[in-house]
Amino acid sequence: MKRSAIAAIAAGSALATAAAVTGIAGAASDTPPPAATWQPTAPPTDWGPMGPCGWMYDMYVSDEAGYLTHMVAHHEEAVAAARQLQRSSRPQMRALGASIVTTQNAEIATMKRWLAKWYPGHPGTGGYRPMMRDLSRLSGDALDETFLQDMIPHHMVAIRMSQQLLASGRAEHPEVADFAAKVRDTQHAEMFQMRRYLADWFGEWGRPCGRWDRPGPRGPWH
Repeated sequence: MKRSAIAAIAAGSALATAAAVTGIAGAASDTPPPAATWQPTAPPTDWGPMGPCGWMYDMYVSDEAGYLTHMVAHHEEAVAAARQLQRSSRPQMRALGASIVTTQNAEIATMKRWLAKWYPGHPGTGGYRPMMRDLSRLSGDALDETFLQDMIPHHMVAIRMSQQLLASGRAEHPEVADFAAKVRDTQHAEMFQMRRYLADWFGEWGRPCGRWDRPGPRGPWH
């Protein structure tokens, strides 16, 4: 019964993933909106040679316990960054930040409870590699733009991890399979909302885990 339920979720997730990939590709090929009048202080330079999620190409979800352990650390980083948005002047960003904090704090508590119940001897999150830049000294447009630039690929990693768990059939409990599908779908929707904000406010057409295109004479950021 347990395995059949998980298999059904994994099978259904294949269609959702195909739609997600199509959506990402289609959005990346759309004509970008006109550039905003505000000019950024500098392009992203402190992510390392492969950008904010370059390490995701080496990421591999080996089992359910590993997924939960890494997702706890991933969520904790997102919550810490999202708290900074309460200083944003944009109500949309404050609402986004509050939603991430509320939703992911609850999910962290759930995952920790599962880890304690099912995998009490599993090692902690010492191998997690941070993806978000320090937002504590930023304000105004710089805060909003940097958060969006970082959180879009951050969400993409969560989507990929969740789909990998489902597609591989490594979810041992139906609760975790349901959770992974929810994370994938919720963060996919949030990712596209953030891409719209980035395009509308800053003239950037963000490509998850790729380059950031800024139309106009400034050219693309690589």
